[in-house]
Amino acid sequence: MWILVSSLLFSAKISVEKWKKGETFSDYLQSLNIGSGILESISKEDLKFLSEIRQGETFYELRDRQNNLEQALIPIGEEMQIRLAKERKSGRYVFDIIPIVYREKTYSATVTITSNPHSDVKRTLHLPALADKIGQLLKGTVDTKKLKKGDRLSFIYMQKTRLGKPYYAPHVKIAMLESQGDKKFIYADEEGYGYTSDKHRQAYTVNGKKKVVYTRKVKAGTHKSRFGMPLRHARITSSFSRRRWHPILHRYRPHHGTDFGAKRGTPLLAVNDGKVIFSGRMRGYGNVVKIRHNGGYVSLYAHQSRRRVKRGQWVKKGQIIGYVGSTGRSTGPHLHFGLMKHGRWIDPMKVLNKKSTGGTVVKKFTKYEKTKITKYKSVTIKDAKKNRQKLLAYMASPTKPFVWDTNTSLFMKVNDADRY
Repeated sequence: MWILVSSLLFSAKISVEKWKKGETFSDYLQSLNIGSGILESISKEDLKFLSEIRQGETFYELRDRQNNLEQALIPIGEEMQIRLAKERKSGRYVFDIIPIVYREKTYSATVTITSNPHSDVKRTLHLPALADKIGQLLKGTVDTKKLKKGDRLSFIYMQKTRLGKPYYAPHVKIAMLESQGDKKFIYADEEGYGYTSDKHRQAYTVNGKKKVVYTRKVKAGTHKSRFGMPLRHARITSSFSRRRWHPILHRYRPHHGTDFGAKRGTPLLAVNDGKVIFSGRMRGYGNVVKIRHNGGYVSLYAHQSRRRVKRGQWVKKGQIIGYVGSTGRSTGPHLHFGLMKHGRWIDPMKVLNKKSTGGTVVKKFTKYEKTKITKYKSVTIKDAKKNRQKLLAYMASPTKPFVWDTNTSLFMKVNDADRY
């Protein structure tokens, strides 16, 4: 909305930019000849979000006829963005964090197989991210090597757009493959992985070997790749959210973590083996410990009353690394626990094993003969029947699929000289 109104009221142009490698927000201000005094007006709570601007992130600038910056929108995640704007009367720049406005629409398409699903979707619809998501959906459910020319893949997907351009990766809801007279539905879970059934309890196969030498019981929680809980007797008071109403600031802000309520002094536990990469004060987070784990994970433990580990120290899963407190910007004693994977905040509760200890499994040591073991897991498949009906309705009366033009750069210019 701010782009549309500003463009209509005075001569301006909108351009798409990429955040440079190693560039800080202070560097960006300097490149625009904007005094660093604006940084002093930013609250300590909001300063921490400046470090979440990612290298290569797309952002938008609105400039006047003299090429001076009028406004800039810089994403700090999928839902929120930094707004840097020049006030009309004073000419001063102001800083704010606001929700990102985007459109969300459902599309349908049918692609005829000529080589493989990934290449054919990319060639037909001009949306590489959609081709990747189709590949993710089909993996493990369809042997794409057995597909023949002329087979057809129909699917429904949701795509967010911003200023007419694809915004973040699409989400494929359901697909149907017509191959050599057979039809197979593939249902997508929340993460975009495919299943041939719409049931919440899904079967999957584990390959092994048959000749048993011996069996042994092992603790389920001792597996190094499993993440435990950051404290015992966990009680969640605030969940992960990309757009949450802040209880202190009374504004929308991202909440990139999970809050656990606990008494002051409750021991905090390392969720997995790793190396302490930070132990100190961090603006609104107060006393903080950050630990790097295998697999690209980094865990963060905030608002501690006292830290027990130092930077560079190696810790074991379950080791006490500090104690619950209320330092920094906090409404009371609690743990703010954050988890990053490859530099992006993720929902910790999708990774943490709620039962960190206890329980056993029987491990078989086998040789020679291959065997298959069927196991089950709970999967959330939202609106499976509704999406199936939509796909069948589309196939009954197919329309020409929308083709994305990824080569057209975004550039707008309006010639109204009246400046508001």
